[in-house]
Amino acid sequence: MNLIFDVGNTATKIAVYEGYEKKVSLTTKQFSFDKLQEIFEPYLDEIKYAMISTVRDLPEFIIDMATLGIPNVHVLSRHTRLPFRNEYETPETLGPDRLAAVAGAYYLYPGRNVLIIDAGSAVTFDYLSGKTYKGGNISPGLSMRFRALHKFTGKLPLGSTLQKYSSPGKNTFEAISAGVTDGLIYEINSYIRSFREDNIDSMIILTGGDSGYLKERLCCKVNYQPDLVLAGLNHILEYNAEKN
Repeated sequence: MNLIFDVGNTATKIAVYEGYEKKVSLTTKQFSFDKLQEIFEPYLDEIKYAMISTVRDLPEFIIDMATLGIPNVHVLSRHTRLPFRNEYETPETLGPDRLAAVAGAYYLYPGRNVLIIDAGSAVTFDYLSGKTYKGGNISPGLSMRFRALHKFTGKLPLGSTLQKYSSPGKNTFEAISAGVTDGLIYEINSYIRSFREDNIDSMIILTGGDSGYLKERLCCKVNYQPDLVLAGLNHILEYNAEKN
């Protein structure tokens, strides 16, 4: 069995896989080693591999995993052997979550041209062409855009996606909500249209913390995969186990 960690900027996802079958998963903003033992105790004796992807420093509870006796623990990095070709020119600066998302897309849709949209703290647009990762773009996410408007202006209040709005906005809160939310939606729609014009047999995947909020607001139907990074991390782990 495999224990998978996706440590993001705002939340941590943890899952146990048996082969490619997900047995249990958890998403949390507050976690501890004791909680890990409590939730995953039925599987701990069977776990032989662990894969960790983190965009932050390693949390203490992951370091404590050494006491679990898992024989093989790997932290995803630029040195990890990948199932696809990586053409990113600065792999040392490429976020492991982006690598994992590409691996998830590669596993789910082998040989396809895929646009992976990960709507989290930042929004990333990554391009997979068959067996080759071509690179991608990074843009501010919803909460970052709301905070930036509030922080870098003298009087604008802090908006959020919880605020209902009409467009054009009839008050300042509506104007902020419409400007931020619709602006990101227009941006994503434009990426989708451009990608589909240039790619035959293409697939669009939407994932990330804000993907559930955005998926019904986009112009086109997308493949909603909230656990794409977990699936990708598990695929990388399985791929390396097969090669050893």
